Amino acid sequence: MNQDNIMTDVPRILIVDDVKANRFVLKNIIADMGFEPVLAENGVQALKLQPVCNPQLILLDISMPEMDGYEFCSIMKNNPATRDIPIIFISAFDEPQDIIKGFNLGGEDYITKPFIPEVVKARVGVHLKLSEANKAMMENNRRLQALISEQLKQIEQEKKNVLYALAHVARENSCYEDGHMERLSYNCKILSQAMQLSPLYEHIISDTYIETIELAAPLCDVGNVAIPMEILMKDDQLDKEEREMMKKHTLIGSKLLKDIRTSGDYNDFIQMSVDVAYYHHENWDGSGYPCGLAGNDIPLSAQIVALVSCYCALTEKRNYREAYSRTDALAELEREAGIKFNPDIFKIYSKISRQLH
Repeated sequence: MNQDNIMTDVPRILIVDDVKANRFVLKNIIADMGFEPVLAENGVQALKLQPVCNPQLILLDISMPEMDGYEFCSIMKNNPATRDIPIIFISAFDEPQDIIKGFNLGGEDYITKPFIPEVVKARVGVHLKLSEANKAMMENNRRLQALISEQLKQIEQEKKNVLYALAHVARENSCYEDGHMERLSYNCKILSQAMQLSPLYEHIISDTYIETIELAAPLCDVGNVAIPMEILMKDDQLDKEEREMMKKHTLIGSKLLKDIRTSGDYNDFIQMSVDVAYYHHENWDGSGYPCGLAGNDIPLSAQIVALVSCYCALTEKRNYREAYSRTDALAELEREAGIKFNPDIFKIYSKISRQLH
């Protein structure tokens, strides 16, 4: 076996044949092409040598002791790391069924003995060029996919920037405090992390879910951009007509979010944002809007945001009242647990209340 200088940049051809004379005939042909021949006496030896020499092509005899060429080829083609190495069978067998079996196992070509040097050179040259062309195409595809992925990330980020800009406008129109969106986002994250540790929710809430709800929560009231400011800023209670107008912010917000999602594009952030915007005023007992959903028919993300947004609103100062203390806000939420809010989520929320902003 010749293993000298097998790690050069010259294309290496692994020759696998149990007959010494055949190996050296092929060795001379390959060397004459300017390539580096690497010799193995059987399939078992070739399997050990292949990772070391990393051949660009394999010339493989069929009939060999210990492991024949068909078995060796099957092993190579079933391994993702080696399946793309071209294999040319070399054999005295020229029956159609033998040739077809080799092709079915993934062999690229078939050369019969005795060897005609010009035929060997032509076949080896063609398959090396095809292999290089395939590698170049795969690399180009990889680069193209990476470029597309990066462009999609940029598009998604631009979408988020637009949505957050609208959410800030909605916040200002509603006279919420400057840190309202940040508090809402942070508290939803903290609550979701605590829920992840509960047997009730550990199978639903993943790390990705927590990251997504942290991003989606501030968009719950994005529909307020289309609600008249005199309603949003009114100090007194809203009349019936004004309440009906106010309720439309759930429909407006969810439609805005759906419209920004491109056709056929599934995105966890956008989908959760749609659910939060549309359903965060649904009540646990079914008395909410816009659909009158009850219990766990309400998306979990909307249940979380409903509770947290109410807490944030209570603990912020409004034109018509002072801010509630943390204790008073939790007492108010407790009265609504089982009516407006999921009582199981409230229990978790109350346990982590000292971590809240």
